[in-house]
Amino acid sequence: MIFTATADGFLDLGARRVRCALGKGGVKPAAEKREGDLASPAGIWPIRRVLYRPDRGAAPKTALPVAPLAPDDGWCDAPGDPAYNLPVKRPYPASSEAMWREDHLYDLVVVLGHNDDPPVAPMGSCIFLHLARDGYLPTEGCVAVTRADMEELLAAAKPGDAVEIRLT
Repeated sequence: MIFTATADGFLDLGARRVRCALGKGGVKPAAEKREGDLASPAGIWPIRRVLYRPDRGAAPKTALPVAPLAPDDGWCDAPGDPAYNLPVKRPYPASSEAMWREDHLYDLVVVLGHNDDPPVAPMGSCIFLHLARDGYLPTEGCVAVTRADMEELLAAAKPGDAVEIRLT
């Protein structure tokens, strides 16, 4: 199954369409995506795995691979670093996104296969499907939905499924 997010802020969950947040920089073709441009990359991105905060809930019900986050987990977003767009342990000598956040956005995170086989600097890092802020405020390039919608997606998702981000 492909879960499709459109630039107008909606995500298809099979038979149901829900609101989602996308990047502050809009949606742009993946070939034009650059680190720090705040845009969501258009394309079909395989779902790699699910990460969750074990102190904020049990592992989600899903057929996808699932792993708990730890307080020192990060994701490298430094284009010049050998670990670019890969998980790291913090503190890390190069710039990295904290995966253990206080704002609940990463309580459930779906890692998408954008620029990861292998990562190419500076084509973008840390493109996730994660939980939305109140009011669906824009992301830094990810797709974000409510926890209830995320749990519905995870319950339906199977290995081999993907998230599509469309320009229109």
